Amino acid sequence: MKTLGYYNGKYDEIEAMMIPMNDRVSWFGDGVYDAWPCHNYHMFATEEHLDRLFNNAGLLHIPMPITKTELAKLLNQLIRKMEDGDLFVYVQVTRGTGPRTHAFTEGQGNLWITLTPTTIPDCLEPQQLITTEDTRFFHCNIKTLNLIPAVLAAEKAKQAGCQESVFYRPGGRVTECAHSNVHILKDGVLRTAPTDNLILPGIGRAHIIRMCKKLEIPVDETAFTLKELFEADEVLVSSSFRFCLHANQIDGKPVGGKAPQLLERLRSALLEEFYAATEA
Repeated sequence: MKTLGYYNGKYDEIEAMMIPMNDRVSWFGDGVYDAWPCHNYHMFATEEHLDRLFNNAGLLHIPMPITKTELAKLLNQLIRKMEDGDLFVYVQVTRGTGPRTHAFTEGQGNLWITLTPTTIPDCLEPQQLITTEDTRFFHCNIKTLNLIPAVLAAEKAKQAGCQESVFYRPGGRVTECAHSNVHILKDGVLRTAPTDNLILPGIGRAHIIRMCKKLEIPVDETAFTLKELFEADEVLVSSSFRFCLHANQIDGKPVGGKAPQLLERLRSALLEEFYAATEA
């Protein structure tokens, strides 16, 4: 199969799949999701992503229709049906199916899976960013389907000819990006926002922190400001697919470029980790 869509036991090419109108995702976006890469038919950091998915479902009191072990087994079975082993793995669980009412639907959640071809970037191309005031709710730590603020911020970046939008709160605290985490390198130290309720605890973020410790690069998990962002030696953007991108421009102003050797150590080490874990 070139693409695969799965819904509660049924699967087909994504274009052929349909869902009930009464799935609560249609009414409320009531669900959680996670996504991660697969290379050469080997998924990367699956346990970490499934832990986050199940934890997020628990925070929203969504009854999971499957165990972690069963889901991992199912994903491996579905991946083997694909023509290509380099894939974007997406898993979503919605609260259930029933008439539109705000109170919870009884019963188990609905399981969605999509598999689509992808490529893993080498993260060498510099990124252009813009800043956007963070007007989202206070559950940013939960990977819900309610992504309208992120959609608007991503479109704002696109219209500006940029690749990502950096959120900041009143007072100038930088939180994260529309669909990734943001970090800075300053004086040989990685600065990254703390995992409070204002950011998603990114799996890519976790791997950067672990790699920094392995490379003996100090890590400071405290909030930083817009001023510190613009004055950083390097500005990094990370996600589950783009492990260590760097920015050379924010709001049309040049940034970074002051610690290229340290940046390259980190980028190359993260890419090596990925390929080592996903080769046959």
